[in-house]
Amino acid sequence: MPSSHQDHIAPLLTTEGWELLASLGPYSESDSLTLNSSLRKAGHSPELVSAVLTQSRLRTKAEAKFGEFARQMLFTQAGLEQATRLAVAARHAARFASAGTRHVADLGCGLGADSMALASLDIPVTAVELDETTAACATINLMPFPHASVVHSDATSVPLDGIDGVWLDPARRTTSTSGTTRIWDPEEFSPPLSFVESLAASGKSVGVKMGPGLPHELVPTGCEAQWVSVAGDVTEVTLWFNKVARPGIRRAALLLGPRGAAEITSSKDFDGGPVPEVGPVEGYLYEPDGAVIRAGLVADVALQLGGHLLDEHIAYICAPELVDTPFARAYKVLDTMPLNVKALKAWVKAHGITSLEIKKRGVSMTPEELRKQLLPGTSKPKSGAKGKAGKAATLVLTRIGDERVAVVVEAA
Repeated sequence: MPSSHQDHIAPLLTTEGWELLASLGPYSESDSLTLNSSLRKAGHSPELVSAVLTQSRLRTKAEAKFGEFARQMLFTQAGLEQATRLAVAARHAARFASAGTRHVADLGCGLGADSMALASLDIPVTAVELDETTAACATINLMPFPHASVVHSDATSVPLDGIDGVWLDPARRTTSTSGTTRIWDPEEFSPPLSFVESLAASGKSVGVKMGPGLPHELVPTGCEAQWVSVAGDVTEVTLWFNKVARPGIRRAALLLGPRGAAEITSSKDFDGGPVPEVGPVEGYLYEPDGAVIRAGLVADVALQLGGHLLDEHIAYICAPELVDTPFARAYKVLDTMPLNVKALKAWVKAHGITSLEIKKRGVSMTPEELRKQLLPGTSKPKSGAKGKAGKAATLVLTRIGDERVAVVVEAA
């Protein structure tokens, strides 16, 4: 995980730097210029002030993933973008613990989130990171854990004798002076997917975190693929091999949210599973969670709901009754119209609509484009916002066979 030239860690690895960083309160963009000036007037070098303010900003941003732990950690920009949320890392670690793993190598450990979770379960972990700056951050972040050690090395060249578990979070971005760019080909990841498969072939317990957009045809045979979403945001697909794979599960969607954890699984390969029924718009429209869609489990959820798809290629479900489910968001169907701008303009005017939320799947028209035509001079409404002296509405644009339709819905 190469670090950017903007990641100045060295000035922080001094008594002055660490104490100065610890003395700062929460980062505020509006106060940063004033703080920069006052710290330099106090005699701190421009390099140290820049490093401290950058780190303070990253720590504040990192609280979403690391909670209060972020206040004692060091980050790089690229490392934070790819770092696993601690709540998810804890689930990764629990897999290795349940499998009785004695020692885990975290290859390409980044900032050390997964190593922290493993070490907190008293599992010895060797954290390996090629980038020198990122390895320095991981060393600081893992200092509270006696079971963890950091090795500055190439993940593919570290001896694994006596190590029965391997966790990998391959670098999926390249870093340049203009920022980071996502890599899509798993063989261009560092390390590549083929290296992961070679480790699994040795019989070790192997888990690898991949981007959630991994195509089904690239998922290796003989592993469990688990897509994870956190509060509706699909964060990863993890491939589990050997002892850390659950028997009889080929694919799964794990949802973590305010209501806790919910999971739907299938023993079938990606071209198996139930054949979805297709039917009309009726009753309640369900929008499946992104992890359910990525895992190819939409038809399974439709069965649970006693519902059907509107189109076999599009992830919208309709069912006659309202069923409480963690796997999809439910809307009550109020009306259905052809997706025709002239007809929709008349509907907006007749109902006094002044604010529109527009969702879509399977049609090329963008919500922004349609909103400009139906409500000139307005922008996307804030969630739950109502138009001034009017009312808000939600439209779902989709395709049913060759027909394009607009479904008027309200949250159920």
